Amino acid sequence: MSAAGGRASTEPLPGWEHLLGDAGITALRDVCAALDSGATSERVGRELRSAGHAPEAVAALLTQARLRERARAKFGDLAREMLFTAAGLEQATRIAVANGHAARFRDAGCTRVADLGCGVGTESIALLTHGIAPAPVELDPFTARIAAHNLRLVAGARGAPAPEVSIGDAAAFDLAQVDGAFLDPARRTAGHSDTRRIASPDDYSPSLHLAYAVGERLPTGVKLGPGLDRELIPDTAEAQWVSVDGQVVETALWFGALARPGVARAALVHRGGEQHEMTAAADAPDVDVRSIGAYVYEPDGAVIRARLIGALGERLQAGMLSPGIAYLTGDTYAETPFAQAFRVVDALPAREKDLRRALAARGIGRLEIKKRGVDVDPAALRKRLRLSGSQGATLILTRDAAGKHITLLAERC
Repeated sequence: MSAAGGRASTEPLPGWEHLLGDAGITALRDVCAALDSGATSERVGRELRSAGHAPEAVAALLTQARLRERARAKFGDLAREMLFTAAGLEQATRIAVANGHAARFRDAGCTRVADLGCGVGTESIALLTHGIAPAPVELDPFTARIAAHNLRLVAGARGAPAPEVSIGDAAAFDLAQVDGAFLDPARRTAGHSDTRRIASPDDYSPSLHLAYAVGERLPTGVKLGPGLDRELIPDTAEAQWVSVDGQVVETALWFGALARPGVARAALVHRGGEQHEMTAAADAPDVDVRSIGAYVYEPDGAVIRARLIGALGERLQAGMLSPGIAYLTGDTYAETPFAQAFRVVDALPAREKDLRRALAARGIGRLEIKKRGVDVDPAALRKRLRLSGSQGATLILTRDAAGKHITLLAERC
């Protein structure tokens, strides 16, 4: 969804209209094949111009090919045929995460779901593949045409009619047409490239006020940024923080039949193609602080955001390393998808001169630096340590139970 309120033009970039025609799609397929085979962008560009393509069309084709390449991380092989705008790809949900959204609607018995602010169409694609009829709505006309192309791809592969993408304001959509709704409010300024992040939730498009109002009427999901102010979470919603391979990618709020009974906080972790989830009825209180054990655990960002560190500590039979700092420590190793585990090798001196000597004595030339609760720039520190040697290790900079700075030499489990 393109953001409302003052801003960049949403007119298509020069040459991008070409991408939506049959000739443009064919040329784009050839461009992607040439680049995949090792040809340079410069060479492909020269060949396109020699074949009679206008300069702005050449630029559009090469840009779209680069977007498709970037999109593979989110969409896999599906990205090879999709179209994107730079802004649309930036905000698009990863397809694995969108499939989880769609499964909620399916399990709740929804059959037709409004995708209010559909962007390039990811959520509607996931709804389609889960047997749900999407009703996609997009404010920006050109982005709506991109979404329509992407939905035709998926619908055609399933032998189903492609849903029509409505162009208009989500606030004007007639909710009587659907039995569920999903909203992904734009958190960047309008435009197809060079957008900037919107700081205030009041300026999201559609607004949080509208999203929550829809949630009072229908089973509703709302995708928001991972750093959402928790004060903005309604008491009626289930809040779920989602991470993919260690990166927190969204806060999802679920209303009505989509919110699970007894679940107010959830951390969903996608790791290595598998999904794991922790849930709770409320924020979990932290476990007690204890002395440094043989192992240190760094909880996944989704667990931290959901404030389920204490619940994880109980599972791991671990305590807090320091009050208010998201490290756990224990005497025994327990494998978990909800945290990275490190075996403590030694406690090293905090003073840089002494630390440099200690690392040099161990022949450590590759150093991963983790830090919480201390004001250190890891990149600058690594440079000052003047590392050399063939060994690798992890350095954990934090505070202990007494609040004292500590430096732990560790290795990943």
